[in-house]
Amino acid sequence: MSADAFADSAPIALEGGRKVRKNLTRSRIQFAIAGLTLLFLIIAGRLVMLGMAEAADGYSGAVGGGANLVRAAIVDRNGEELAVDISVPSMFAEPRNIIDVDEAVEKLHAEMPELSRSFLRSRLDGDEGFVWLARELTPAQQNRLFNLGIPGIDFVTENKRFYPGGTTAAHILGAVNIDNQGIAGIERFLDRGGNMMSSAEDPSDPVSLSIDLRVQHAMHAELVSSMERYQAIAAGGVLLDVHTGEVIAMASLPDFDPNEPATALEEGRYNRVTAGTFELGSVFKTVTFAGALDSGLVSLTDSFDARYGVRFGRFTIDDFHGEHRILTVPEVFRYSSNIGTIRLMQTWGKDNFRSFLTRIGFDAPLPIELPETKRSTIAETFSEVGAATASFGQGLSITPLHMASAVAAFVNGGDLLPATMFPRSAEEAAELAVPVISEDTSARIRYLLRLNALEGSGTRMNAAAEGYRAGGKTGTAEKVIDGRYSTTKNFNTFVSVFPLDAPRYALVLFVDEPQAENERTGRTAGWNAGEASGRLIARVAPMLGVAPNFSEALDLALVPPELRRAEPEAVQAPVPVVRN
Repeated sequence: MSADAFADSAPIALEGGRKVRKNLTRSRIQFAIAGLTLLFLIIAGRLVMLGMAEAADGYSGAVGGGANLVRAAIVDRNGEELAVDISVPSMFAEPRNIIDVDEAVEKLHAEMPELSRSFLRSRLDGDEGFVWLARELTPAQQNRLFNLGIPGIDFVTENKRFYPGGTTAAHILGAVNIDNQGIAGIERFLDRGGNMMSSAEDPSDPVSLSIDLRVQHAMHAELVSSMERYQAIAAGGVLLDVHTGEVIAMASLPDFDPNEPATALEEGRYNRVTAGTFELGSVFKTVTFAGALDSGLVSLTDSFDARYGVRFGRFTIDDFHGEHRILTVPEVFRYSSNIGTIRLMQTWGKDNFRSFLTRIGFDAPLPIELPETKRSTIAETFSEVGAATASFGQGLSITPLHMASAVAAFVNGGDLLPATMFPRSAEEAAELAVPVISEDTSARIRYLLRLNALEGSGTRMNAAAEGYRAGGKTGTAEKVIDGRYSTTKNFNTFVSVFPLDAPRYALVLFVDEPQAENERTGRTAGWNAGEASGRLIARVAPMLGVAPNFSEALDLALVPPELRRAEPEAVQAPVPVVRN
């Protein structure tokens, strides 16, 4: 080939080489992109597997599973925190990435002896992509475990529920399980679709309850003190706003620590206020009096023959400390006469009495938002003797909250309101109110409650809460043991309202199986549940804006017109109508 011909062909050869190198470079770039894409797909697939993997014990994956449920904070009516979420580390393993199972087991067991070797081996000796090892660790534990440097062991941050008040409001708040899911109390209510869900779109918005943490703390402290003071086996109480039905405080002892949910499983640690039904004894006479007076068949000017016990066949019902004379209606209440109460109920009629119990909600389940509730135990129809014993609180069982709601209606003008754990406005309450007695009857019940505080079984309560115009009624109920009423074990209750010149709050407080505080005291309700109620009222009334007032004019103003005389100090009826 000539030199000229070679010169003419050289550019063609060079051009072809460039084209080959350019194609080769493009192919390499495409292979690199494909490789990187495949790598990212593998990583993404791995993340999906971790997210979907289930631990052998049934827990969901570490990221995005139930363990990371975010709950709204729960606060009291003043914005004080009752329950909050905090972040805690939890340890998991990827068994397929464990290099030496025996070494991992020994190191982990040495650091956390509570994790047995058999447990660790069963978790690590497998091919799973994810298993839990330990939940809700402390940061210090996490640091020590991390420093072990075991391949295939890692940590994830979870949400843990924390209750700053510990046991103070345990039965109200309830508890959550290890996955932050509500299992009791308000926590469970929220997760079951309550009207203020904890899984709200903005978890930063707290859920507000109606309770006042200051009052709740005072009630809890008083109940703890009462159990110790009277050597009781249990105690409890509930304070309601009589105009809205809001629960301001509620406690039941023994209780538990919601920060340690397992403590709720110990014997006797249930909410006796909503999930316990009891024969409440003579506090139930308030119900009988309210219904009888409202019927118009009985008036405060009537009197009843209480000289002799009431016979039913071979049984006779008598008074505990009987006056054994003719008693006016106010005296029947003041002396807590069983005989007089039976006579009063009989004048009203046993069927009317039974219908009234339905009217005031005793047959219905509690409307409260707490899941732990119980229905009353009341016969559908009353026999003569059944009605007689029921009139003074024996032979039927209701929850203390049922009683508190009824008493609130008896003093607020006659409107029954469903109790609630959430804030409720006056307008909302008005829409829910169900009239059960008249305003006139309500005024007469207020008078009787105050009379009992001044001259009857509530005097010890009144002395402790002097100035706050409280009134109330005692109930000393003999407990049924092995089918018989015990003479040594009582369930003692005190219902009270304050201030009675303008009622705002109703309180039911009970002490189970109290003992005499000393040789000069007794076991009846006035000595324990009554005194405890007075101490609590004196403590919380200032918190609730109720100022003391010692004017006798306030008490005189409570006396109904039919009982007034020219002399202001006289509060008894004129010539009574005696009923046998």
